[in-house]
Amino acid sequence: MTFRPQRSSLRRIGRAAVTLLSISVLAGCRWGRPTVEVPVSNWPGYEYMYLAHKLGLDQQAGLTIKPLQFPDPQTIVHAYLRGEVPLAQLTTVEAVDLCGRAPSRCPEIVLILDESRGGDQIAVANGVASLKALKGQPVGVTFSTLGPYVLSRALEQQGLALTDVQLRNIPLAQMPDALRGGQIKAAVFFPPFSDYAARDGASRTLFDSRAIPGEVFDVLAVDPDYLRRHGDTVTALIRAWAAAHQAARRDPAPAIALAAQREQLSPEEYRQAEQGLVYFTLEQQRSMLQSGGVLPRNLQAVQAVQQRLKLTAAGAPIPVVTARFVEAAQ
Repeated sequence: MTFRPQRSSLRRIGRAAVTLLSISVLAGCRWGRPTVEVPVSNWPGYEYMYLAHKLGLDQQAGLTIKPLQFPDPQTIVHAYLRGEVPLAQLTTVEAVDLCGRAPSRCPEIVLILDESRGGDQIAVANGVASLKALKGQPVGVTFSTLGPYVLSRALEQQGLALTDVQLRNIPLAQMPDALRGGQIKAAVFFPPFSDYAARDGASRTLFDSRAIPGEVFDVLAVDPDYLRRHGDTVTALIRAWAAAHQAARRDPAPAIALAAQREQLSPEEYRQAEQGLVYFTLEQQRSMLQSGGVLPRNLQAVQAVQQRLKLTAAGAPIPVVTARFVEAAQ
């Protein structure tokens, strides 16, 4: 004979299961390590949250990092705008863009991930003689990332403006093929996408962020409401990030192998990509994040350029920068 429980019994079992689940979730929040979902896309400067998790350094810091893979930074911007992630690894250009798009969730900046000094690049097809020769030509950028900003700064140095080229909004992953196939004459991108494009020798780099030092930073941007409620967790996250950098400095080979594999680069390609980045210790960042420091000045300069390019509306807020979480993490 088959036993079939009555509906009332099923309801009691269901309520009991829900109660047990609720107790387990509360217990995990109260006594277990908090779990932080950290968006990760392909860029060497964003690898250290991933490395902290893979090397177990997040557990030592008192939390669990759950890396969320995104195809490129543009999709992270959109995920933040939709409220799907409470924090993001972004450039200052993208952080300013977020404040213009969602003023009520204008993020706070709590950590400098890196400064790009050569990482962000403009590559042109071999038939293009110079940046000036891009006038009237199609150029691949991603509109919600720093593509238009970097391109505008490069063109300014040649006496040109964004309006002098044909902008093509292309996902980063598609840029190497578009450049190779002739759909665009230039692409604004960064490793590993620039490395993918360089492998066949059909293009070459004519401009990179070494020409605009102090202008392109990557930062950890956090939703203000989340920061108010989870400040200790953010401090632990920063501590884990710093520990990953220390581990990579002590023994670089394992860290490079893990990061290169995730980005589908050879270890040597990854080493070369990191040559275009500058990292700062937590101690160095204390003054950089203070009022009047390097980063607040950078955000103001970025916003001025974005408004001049009409990429950000006048009167939009600017991200708040705070050093207290870096100080607490030391």
